[in-house]
Amino acid sequence: MQKFLFRKPILFAIYAVVFLLPAACRQHGEPTADKRQSEMFEKMTLPAPAARKKEKELAIHGDTRIDNYYWLNERENPEVIAYLEAENAYTDTILSHTKAFQEKLYEEIIARIQPDEESVPYLDNGYYYLTRFEKGKEYPIYARKKGSLETAEEVMIDVNELAKEHSYYNVGGESVSPHNKLLAFGEDTLSRRIYTLRFKNLETGEMLHDEVAGTTGSAVWANDNQTVFYVAKDPVTLRSFKVMRHKLGTHAREDQVVFREDDPTFSVFAYKSKSRKYIIIGSYATLSQEYRVLDADSPEGAFRVIQPRERGLEYSIAHFDDKFFIRTNLDARNFRLMVTDEQKTAKENWQEVIPHREDVLLEDMDVFRDFLVLSERRNGITQIRIRPWQGEEHYIDFGEDAYMAYTTTNLEYDTELLRIGYTSLTTPNTTYDYNMRSREFKMLKQQAVLGGFDARDYQSERVYVTARDGAKVPVSIVYRKGFKKDGSQPLLLYGYGSYGASMEPYFSSVRLSLLDRGFAFAIAHIRGGEEMGRYWYEDGKLLKKKNTFTDFIDCAEYLLQGKYTSQDKLFAMGGSAGGLLMGAVVNMRPDLWRGVIAAVPFVDVVTTMLDESIPLTTGEFDEWGNPKNKEYYDYIKSYSPYDNVEAKAYPPMLVTTGLHDSQVQYWEPAKWVAKLRELKTDKNPLLLHTNMDAGHGGASGRYQRYRETAMEYAFMLDLVGANESGEEHKD
Repeated sequence: MQKFLFRKPILFAIYAVVFLLPAACRQHGEPTADKRQSEMFEKMTLPAPAARKKEKELAIHGDTRIDNYYWLNERENPEVIAYLEAENAYTDTILSHTKAFQEKLYEEIIARIQPDEESVPYLDNGYYYLTRFEKGKEYPIYARKKGSLETAEEVMIDVNELAKEHSYYNVGGESVSPHNKLLAFGEDTLSRRIYTLRFKNLETGEMLHDEVAGTTGSAVWANDNQTVFYVAKDPVTLRSFKVMRHKLGTHAREDQVVFREDDPTFSVFAYKSKSRKYIIIGSYATLSQEYRVLDADSPEGAFRVIQPRERGLEYSIAHFDDKFFIRTNLDARNFRLMVTDEQKTAKENWQEVIPHREDVLLEDMDVFRDFLVLSERRNGITQIRIRPWQGEEHYIDFGEDAYMAYTTTNLEYDTELLRIGYTSLTTPNTTYDYNMRSREFKMLKQQAVLGGFDARDYQSERVYVTARDGAKVPVSIVYRKGFKKDGSQPLLLYGYGSYGASMEPYFSSVRLSLLDRGFAFAIAHIRGGEEMGRYWYEDGKLLKKKNTFTDFIDCAEYLLQGKYTSQDKLFAMGGSAGGLLMGAVVNMRPDLWRGVIAAVPFVDVVTTMLDESIPLTTGEFDEWGNPKNKEYYDYIKSYSPYDNVEAKAYPPMLVTTGLHDSQVQYWEPAKWVAKLRELKTDKNPLLLHTNMDAGHGGASGRYQRYRETAMEYAFMLDLVGANESGEEHKD
């Protein structure tokens, strides 16, 4: 779709005049912080875009909802494009006095990034693979070295070259054939996460004629070096719904379906076992998984099921020698580890290796010739457990109370070295090789943070907030040393709380632009995530979803009572399902916030979950509930942000979205903003920014994504009167 399809002459004539106002102000020198802030609110008297109301009745269960902005889901309608562009113009105007500040923040953020950065190489099948960036370029270069890091580099893909003709470009799913001569990769030029598979001869540098459209972007090689398996997406729902077999040199229309997932609540994926023996197909829903395997030496053969799906039975598999290790919730809410013969895989054959524990969530596993590695979460923190097949087991000691530790790329089977990543709120991301036998660390790389960063200048805390029902909610906090807990300094509270996704206390060099200007940053580890175990997730989903929202509000109240900040300096932020969180808490407690940023927010929950043609809907009934059931309809409607907008005062808000978003469709935030404009009684800024070239993840370039971050930071900093020098404006 072209970015500019249609413009309403009257609307754009208004904004052409409005755009002249900031320039006129600057003719007599840059305005002061006081003047800029007053100008922001003066501009609230400018006419905001008003989406046309077209009444749409939505009736079910004897209940009728009137949706005046339902029509905004017409992506090809020129009037919709005109409205989104009018909102963008309005946002640009209201924030025009911060343009220089946004540029300063952007330059500051990217100046901390090592311009010619290179990843830590990893060994796979005789080659060391690495990703690097060259100074001034937006996209990565994927390369490898044969046998040794001292050999000449072979560039596999220079994404900068491939991206030249596209406003959005992303490469994913790079996979090299077993004989190391061919590369498969996916390319997305629209940001809908629909990839075309392409193939390259790494010996000649030539691209093969084979191209396969409509995929997830990944290909799995059989051991014959000629056959690949890939996952196709439904063109309407974008559900990953079938696995195809492609033979190099043939046209994609000749590809064979090897598995089709007919249950619309399930999606599929495919990968190769670490042992390289099996091609594996996984079918997954929120509460159930099922796996199929095929000998990689026999790509024309038939897949066999490991354990048939059962509702409520979750499991994952890892192949080792003549066995499968199985992580499962079978009679184990926090999961346990089982093992079974590779030919006798039904659950009645499973034998317990690691029992269930009420206080420990078994998150992941990795197998080596001499070791089993487990990732376990206790008290919100992931710990890495080393279990030799023979000898004494141990946990890796990282020497901190709050951190994020994880296993990274460990493709080699016969090694004592475990590649791990480590970070904390004050420690940049660090990559280690850990010797599982000697228990020695070798630091391979720590993220470079340019511009004089010193970790000793910052401090982190982890506190536990007693929620209204007695639950203890962890909150991770970071600030620059010297932060005053007297209510005088601003704080940004971040949350997500869905899908069992745990929000980790990780380092961000971008965040320093807030911390160095007096902000504290806090993560509320609210229910709906999995920080405190499986029950933490179950207590924040379906008919307990409101715990997510009240937890976040209770964390905010705690921070106010502890004088970490005050109500006129407390900000909230969340994205996607975290944007739903933002929509719910501004409806429930609009008075708490000085400002709110809702990124790609999922806010029209009832309507979306009733429409099974919308991407992701059918796979999420076990997360939110199916509103075709009246009990779930009533409950979802009681918190759905769009359905609960009222005629009352709301805090200043910045809402962002992407026209091509495949996860949360652009019309949800667009409708929400339109309805808020219609009903809210305050004069606080309400801004909608739509990236007309991107989707859920924003811009594709290495640096360009931070343009939006700079806008968000400028929005918050301006509301507390922080000027370009970082000094706080005093009223």
